[in-house]
Amino acid sequence: MAGKVLLTLNVNGEQYEVAVPVHKTLLEVLREDMGLIGTKHGCELGECGTCTLLVDGRPVLSCLALPIELQGCDIVTVEGMASGGRLHPLQQAFAELGAAQCGYCTPGILLSAQALLAEVPKPTRQQIRAALAGNLCRCTGYTKILDAVELAALRTDGAADVAEATR
Repeated sequence: MAGKVLLTLNVNGEQYEVAVPVHKTLLEVLREDMGLIGTKHGCELGECGTCTLLVDGRPVLSCLALPIELQGCDIVTVEGMASGGRLHPLQQAFAELGAAQCGYCTPGILLSAQALLAEVPKPTRQQIRAALAGNLCRCTGYTKILDAVELAALRTDGAADVAEATR
């Protein structure tokens, strides 16, 4: 274990202990040491958003994050979006509307959108564009992505309204 540090990371609601070199990025640790390959390698320079995930509910570029700095934080990857065997409303909307083409950028976009909807449940199209501005997609032209985020917002808001009405 020479040159490595033992870390405890909270990823998708589970505790993981990993021994890794201190210079290894969170992206590398997730994919190579934890087997969570939903987070994708992109530019590895923090410019494309492909590796976006959530740390304490905020979008973070995992290619620039060091796991040693994230102990005690709640990390969510695309694998952690679904719950109880059900897709997250964003995942469902993306699938229904064909918002993913090659799919490589999709995990980062989904998590950026999830952070937006947690903060702004009924975002405008401009707010969605601003929230996703750091996520590049070469295949879709973005229209279906924006539509899918709007659909998920409607569905999520509707579910909240139903829950509120049944109280």
